[in-house]
Amino acid sequence: MIEERRGRACGDRGQVGGIEVLPFGFLVFISASLLFANAWAVIDAKFAVSAAAREAVRAYVESDSATEARAAAVRRADETLDAYGRAGDGVSIREPVLEAPFGRCVRVSVSVASEIPMIRIPFLGGFGPSTEVEATHSAVVDPFRSGVEAGGSC
Repeated sequence: MIEERRGRACGDRGQVGGIEVLPFGFLVFISASLLFANAWAVIDAKFAVSAAAREAVRAYVESDSATEARAAAVRRADETLDAYGRAGDGVSIREPVLEAPFGRCVRVSVSVASEIPMIRIPFLGGFGPSTEVEATHSAVVDPFRSGVEAGGSC
């Protein structure tokens, strides 16, 4: 007669299938974590380039001359990107676009762009080597400013 064992951990009686799926679940968890981390990196870069463009155009319209304005805009954008920890990360500050020569009532637009490397995600593949995040901000030089000649029409 076979002696029957009694106890919780004896044999595989009552074993439910599915324990072999745990490693697959772990891989899915890691993949989702990488996806969310990459999404946050893109959002953070968008905040940084948006703030840099806004500060650059603000420095440009507060300057007294065109040459001083360009240098001030680039300097302020670099300082803002440095504050966000993104200085030199494939960042490009595009030349300010003017509707007319520098002066009162002239609309100025500044664009700042940053390259964000894409993360290769298992099971989904990659979406390319990098993506560009760009922000453009524009402002008008104060029409009642002293010391600056009239440049546009208000």
